[in-house]
Amino acid sequence: MAIVPSPDPFVTRARVRLTAILVLASTVIGLLYLFATAHGTVDSLGRPLGTDFSNVWTAGWMADHGRAPQAWDWPTHYEVQKQVHHDPAIPFYGWHYPPPFLIVATLLAQFPYVAALLIWQGMTLMLALALVRRILPDDRDAMLVALGAPVVLVCLGHGQNAFLTASLLGAGMLLLDTRPWVAGMLLGALVYKPQFAVLIPVLILARGNIRAFVSAGLTVAVLCLVTLAIWGWPVWQAFIESLPLTQHIIIEAGATGWEKIQSPFSAIRQWGGSIPFAYAVQGVVTAIAIAAAAIAARRGSMAVRGAAALSAALLCTPYVLDYDFVLLGVAIAFMAADMRGRGALRWEPTWLAYAWIAPLFGRSLSELTHVPVNLIAAMAVLALALRRAAVLDGALPSWLRIMKRRVEA
Repeated sequence: MAIVPSPDPFVTRARVRLTAILVLASTVIGLLYLFATAHGTVDSLGRPLGTDFSNVWTAGWMADHGRAPQAWDWPTHYEVQKQVHHDPAIPFYGWHYPPPFLIVATLLAQFPYVAALLIWQGMTLMLALALVRRILPDDRDAMLVALGAPVVLVCLGHGQNAFLTASLLGAGMLLLDTRPWVAGMLLGALVYKPQFAVLIPVLILARGNIRAFVSAGLTVAVLCLVTLAIWGWPVWQAFIESLPLTQHIIIEAGATGWEKIQSPFSAIRQWGGSIPFAYAVQGVVTAIAIAAAAIAARRGSMAVRGAAALSAALLCTPYVLDYDFVLLGVAIAFMAADMRGRGALRWEPTWLAYAWIAPLFGRSLSELTHVPVNLIAAMAVLALALRRAAVLDGALPSWLRIMKRRVEA
């Protein structure tokens, strides 16, 4: 998040800079302590370094040793994780990704576990930072505030892929008009995140960009065909057969923990709502988010379109974890870029500051109070982006503009 002249006196450049420095220092100290107190690939709390990275590296190792389909068999995968970490009590982290992500996992498994973790997180973090630099090329604090974002620590601690996801989606939206073929390839590469499957084609078509649509489709097809060429149909069969278990245990029963899952579905389930009702609420929120992002994509500025796309992506799936809110960090960067060019509207800096800091306490506060802190942040950023598209770009449909004029009259 970059700093702009603010109509909200509480949010100042000095305060945000100081907060970013403090959080960044905490991130560095925390990571150094984590690795310094680890024993081999296991941290002092008995978890794999990078926690979720354990399933990625293990799946890659299994694929490299002729056991690719078994990566989706949880008991078998767990036994291999125990061997990898030389610890029969290591916590289990399940592999739920579509086969195209197995390509990345196999490449990473060519390196020792810790080296692979550092390469994975280092390279994808640099991609995300390069994107922020591209979005905010003239902001001297952009890198500091991006690195100091609390969600960076959350993602690094989990060894997750959110840096890559945010880079692909953000860069795809950035290049959609100027480099449609490249943008399509970037967006198509998100096939390993099928929960965005509904959002991305709608955003491309809202721009009327057929070349990007074709490019994305071809990229998805090529990646899927590559997996078939390497491992054959059994990996797809194993993935498809694993989906009901993932749905029932991980999504519907919340085995990951409702406080970690920051979606409309999980909020309803955490509050005691039934599974059908939670799906209904998720469906309504997803439809609204897609519609809002499509309106912004159709008529909004490039930066507003990017902010709307990345914030809406977080609302379009029942399974979104707090580390995935790296996407919201890039959305904030897009918002800041538009604010630098066209000025900040009232309450924008305050809400963006809230969205930036939310992952620092979102999980713990959600566990204590059942308030979905991060979910509120995603909704707020999408609402801000849609407001900018409406106020500054005239993105409201004609019938809404007529109603608005009548109300104002």
